[in-house]
Amino acid sequence: MLAVIRIRGTVNVSPKIRKTLEVLRLYKPHHAVLVDEKAISRKMVVAAKDYVAFGEIKPETLSELLAKRGRVAGDKKISGEKLKEIGAEDFTELAAIILDGRKKLSAMGIKGVFRLNSPKKGFRRAGIKQAFRAGGNLGYMGSEINVLLGKMM
Repeated sequence: MLAVIRIRGTVNVSPKIRKTLEVLRLYKPHHAVLVDEKAISRKMVVAAKDYVAFGEIKPETLSELLAKRGRVAGDKKISGEKLKEIGAEDFTELAAIILDGRKKLSAMGIKGVFRLNSPKKGFRRAGIKQAFRAGGNLGYMGSEINVLLGKMM
């Protein structure tokens, strides 16, 4: 499963990329979504690589993301009652259910978009206009996406 974080804003975005970001539900900067690693989903994320950061999410990071930033209807945090209703004892088990693909977030009543803060101590040295390989924050980050998510929670 891929974690995708929108890094850049909407100024001078081509209509094709704007539509791709809308389909991915990334309407604003610092919003994150989880995407399956299907071919079509992967191609959409790669098409928007100049505006997003993405990579494989670890179970520990996903459980922390769900605990801190997961929301249900009414913009309320995920409670212990909701976990029991889903069939999970804690957030670690909920993260395992999601990563295994047994249930989707929307089927469990959890919102698919996670609203994040700006990263503590800022982005990497080259900023938000350079690719990850060039020292920036855009494009494929691999497992480093977990570090960025940790800074933004």
